[in-house]
Amino acid sequence: MNENILLVEDEQALRTALEVRLRAEGYVVDIAKDGHEGLQKATNLPFDLIILDVVLPYRNGFDVCREVRQQGLATPILILTVRDQVFDKVVGLTLGADDYMTKPFETAELIARIQAILRRVPFRTGLGVHDFGSVRVDVPRAEVTRDGKPLNLTRREFQLLCYLIERAGATVPRTELLRSLWGYEASVFTRTVDAHVCSLRQKLEDKPGQPELIMT
Repeated sequence: MNENILLVEDEQALRTALEVRLRAEGYVVDIAKDGHEGLQKATNLPFDLIILDVVLPYRNGFDVCREVRQQGLATPILILTVRDQVFDKVVGLTLGADDYMTKPFETAELIARIQAILRRVPFRTGLGVHDFGSVRVDVPRAEVTRDGKPLNLTRREFQLLCYLIERAGATVPRTELLRSLWGYEASVFTRTVDAHVCSLRQKLEDKPGQPELIMT
């Protein structure tokens, strides 16, 4: 399952170079060219990781990071910036960033940090193929189809779907999902689970507003 990354960067040359490299590594990449667009996408679309520049038009990266966390989203954030002072790093991490890289940087190191962030939350699922009406979930191949057509699920959406399949028929609390899939403690407030469930319904259900597969 290809991870979905949001790249928020206003410098065109760097943005293009990073987009090409990330796609070559197998990631699905969405682009935002300023802080306003970045915040809008980060809070309305499900991503596995956000790469966030600090010096951006309209809203700086620190403001975007703060707002993303205040809205209860647990999406990992990697800050990428020319600011190399310890104070700036402390601010970024305090606001909720998961990692911090300064420019200039080696692309190989960036890829390694991305991989490290994405594998921090361990996930294991039973192997098998599951059919639910027109939906088929092939766990070994990490493939999900609907009416025989492939669905583009993010890595976290796929993990969530498999977790729920393993517990089909049982009620799974948000706290359990946050702890098992995101690594968050029960005391953390976040609407990440709700956002991912909503996205799954949009992709899996015939009538997302009247779900039959994923019930709340």
